[in-house]
Amino acid sequence: MSSDLIHRFHKDISSIPLPEKFTFPFFYEPHELCKIAASELQNYLQTQTDWEHNFGLDDSQSGMIIGKMFGVLVVQNQNNELGYLAAFSGKLAESNQLPYFVPTVFDMLEEDGFFKKEEQILNKYNKEIEQLENSAAYLDALHQLTATQNQAEIEIQTQKESIKAGKKYRALRRLNCSLEELKLLEELSQKESILLKKIKQYWNYKIIDAKKEVEFFSHKINAIKENRRVKSAELQQQLFENYAFLNQFGELKSLGKIFNGNPPAGAGECAAPKLLHYAFQNQLKPIAMAEFWWGQSPKSEVRKHQQFYPACTGKCEPILAHMLAGIELEDNPFIVNSAEGKELEIVFEDDYLVVVNKPAEFLSVPGKQVVDSVYTRMKQQFPDATGPLVVHRLDMSTSGLLLIAKSSEMHKKLQSQFIKRQIKKRYIALLDGILNEDNGIINLPLRVDLDNRPNQIVCYEHGKKAETHWEVVSRNNNQTLVYFYPITGRTHQLRVHAAHSLGLNAPIVGDDLYGNKANRLHLHAESITFQHPITKEMLTISVPADF
Repeated sequence: MSSDLIHRFHKDISSIPLPEKFTFPFFYEPHELCKIAASELQNYLQTQTDWEHNFGLDDSQSGMIIGKMFGVLVVQNQNNELGYLAAFSGKLAESNQLPYFVPTVFDMLEEDGFFKKEEQILNKYNKEIEQLENSAAYLDALHQLTATQNQAEIEIQTQKESIKAGKKYRALRRLNCSLEELKLLEELSQKESILLKKIKQYWNYKIIDAKKEVEFFSHKINAIKENRRVKSAELQQQLFENYAFLNQFGELKSLGKIFNGNPPAGAGECAAPKLLHYAFQNQLKPIAMAEFWWGQSPKSEVRKHQQFYPACTGKCEPILAHMLAGIELEDNPFIVNSAEGKELEIVFEDDYLVVVNKPAEFLSVPGKQVVDSVYTRMKQQFPDATGPLVVHRLDMSTSGLLLIAKSSEMHKKLQSQFIKRQIKKRYIALLDGILNEDNGIINLPLRVDLDNRPNQIVCYEHGKKAETHWEVVSRNNNQTLVYFYPITGRTHQLRVHAAHSLGLNAPIVGDDLYGNKANRLHLHAESITFQHPITKEMLTISVPADF
């Protein structure tokens, strides 16, 4: 293979069959060739001396800790020889391009590129603004305006207090004075009011003059800022048009067109688009792809060192839709009805409500691609029922107990108990790791990852309060069986609280979002306690997990 960026496998791969279809990037099990390529890339990361970057894996290393997503793409050249490409997401060691890795699709750091040249103009605007805002004349004008306004306020207030005191004095004198003196008192009142008016006029003129000095500089600063805004917008649009991606047909499509003129920050800088773009540029056939995390996890996300992850949906999905056009992909699991052939077990029923045991990989309510769900099954089984039916939800991958109301009135009463946190739920989960403590409370606020829905991240600024109580049931074979008692009911709350480094740092076994895949997610809503809205009886219903 000619290019030094197309790496030969060190290991003998002759006995490994090629995949029949290319990797579905958003949910996959890495092909054996990708695992080998990733292992060789990881060995390079551990031994290379070409550059320095602190991944947080070496306590003796200084600098900001930044973990990174890396990707490998197994490719085949026109001679049917196999190799692999490597890429990193974003920048690495403060650079867009490094030895061993494919280049970025569009290098904004290229010295002779239009972006750098236009950026110099923007920097010139920034410097002019900074010089004006810090100039002695402008700062003096601001100081004079503030001093004038303060002095005006003092003198006007002093005159007002003088008028107020004079009014009190004259009010007392009017009780026992001659007509002539009364006339003099009235004249004095008028003079004080006229003086206040003159004082206000005087300071108003002074403030106007002071403002003119400030506005002289403000107009100049704002004019430069407007020029900068226009130039920045033009540069952004030029960037969106030049930042274009190839597919196997040689078709280029820009960021601007892919995202209708408004791409998210960092779009196109992930490993997957870089790998595919380079492959198509060099007439290489993509065979399989995988991405893994290297280094410490960010504080907000759940990222495990050396673990494989799918491509992000927010930034990569629209780009890869263009880049993978015409390439036969592995099946998209998101459009497969995983509930097909599964039964909903009714564990309690009366005239007012139902409790069902939802299997794992079964939607609570209809999704965008799949309609089959607890709701649709219950609607079929109870066609005369009114209202939303499903009182609360479980993640598709979570099994366990769900409350179903047979009327809108019953739904409202049961939901009221949820809102008031009167309903108690207990989950059982098998965690990947041994917990040292026997019980505890996790408080990590959560919000959706806007770039990678439906994943959730920990966010203290915009996240919603999320509280989970937990206790250990047993420990065995480097796994811990626990009870979870969620106080709040956020999306993926138990999964993130288990996996996050600030939580239990032990993902639930089978968690394909925050841990490792298995035969299923080992999380089950085992018990629910609520008051029957009609009989007022406290009911506790339990169903053991099947794992």
